[in-house]
Amino acid sequence: MPNNNTLTINNLKLEYRAIGDIRSSKETIVMLHEGLGCVSLWNDFPERLAEATGWRVIAYSRCGYGSSSPCDLPRPLTYMHDEAFQVLPGILDRVGFDGGILLGHSDGASIAAIYAGAHSDERLRGLILIAPHFFTEPAGLEAIERARIAFVDGDLRPRLEKHHKGNVDCAFWGWCNAWLDSGFEQWDIRKYLSDISQPVLAIQGANDEYGSLEQLDELEASCRAPVTRFIIPNCGHAPHREKPTATLSAVQTLINRLG
Repeated sequence: MPNNNTLTINNLKLEYRAIGDIRSSKETIVMLHEGLGCVSLWNDFPERLAEATGWRVIAYSRCGYGSSSPCDLPRPLTYMHDEAFQVLPGILDRVGFDGGILLGHSDGASIAAIYAGAHSDERLRGLILIAPHFFTEPAGLEAIERARIAFVDGDLRPRLEKHHKGNVDCAFWGWCNAWLDSGFEQWDIRKYLSDISQPVLAIQGANDEYGSLEQLDELEASCRAPVTRFIIPNCGHAPHREKPTATLSAVQTLINRLG
């Protein structure tokens, strides 16, 4: 059964779910959620991931998400860098990450890429990047504007509130206002890709409304480590929710290759 609890990192209480003993030193997959995600929005994917791979799986909610500590608004435009440099290292140490993979979705994939490119972490054996973004695209910003309208005038707020509760404004506006800030148009993390030394599996839906396949083209062109791309047809921005079986199959292929 999953174990939901909290970790204290930099005086912040962060919600986590562990499938497997958090004190275990076995190979681990640490999951980094999307810009509107949290532990509960992974649904049963962490459990299915643990069952399919036999690895320990740990997912956590970043500050301002789920049941973690709230955040100050507005979020700085460097919030993904801040997570990769100031929070994630502490998470990995606290959960006894002795070896394994970072699996990130959307913003979480960007955070994973920044971490891997900026840290020579010999414990890190690979990256799984689901719907990653390394630079802004007009179509992605237009999709975020549509999400803003759905949050203000539609049913997105109550749907998110089920997962984020009192953090729903932190979660939504922290993400939305950062991405739609005019200064964020220059956001670009491609410089980190050339220093990633671990094998990378990049998974993307063919109909992803938040990012084009140019994101994966840049990853393959810039990364010095081997990159495997897995494009899922008839799938949008969340392959692990929309096409979980295909996503798990791709992940299993990488795990098998790592041995």
